[in-house]
Amino acid sequence: MLQQRLMWILWPAFLMAGVLEMLVFAMVDPQDLHWFGMPLDWSRQAIYTIAFFVFWGIAMVSSGLTTLLAMSPFEVNRCPLPDTDRPDGCPKQGAC
Repeated sequence: MLQQRLMWILWPAFLMAGVLEMLVFAMVDPQDLHWFGMPLDWSRQAIYTIAFFVFWGIAMVSSGLTTLLAMSPFEVNRCPLPDTDRPDGCPKQGAC
């Protein structure tokens, strides 16, 4: 289940990072970018690569939040400990 959830997060984020990359750099020349008033002395490929990973990270946060909000209350509140290791007061089927 964890691998499936990771793919729910990573794959859409990857696709959206590619779309964002195309949209942004269709309108912005990487050689015209400035950082704190100084021009970036990086190659175009370096700027494209770094921007892609930044876009991918932002999209992963968005997809992860969506996946978290889609979880049922049982999934969020269930006790991860086995029955024998649960502290006093931890319900058998509920949260610790």
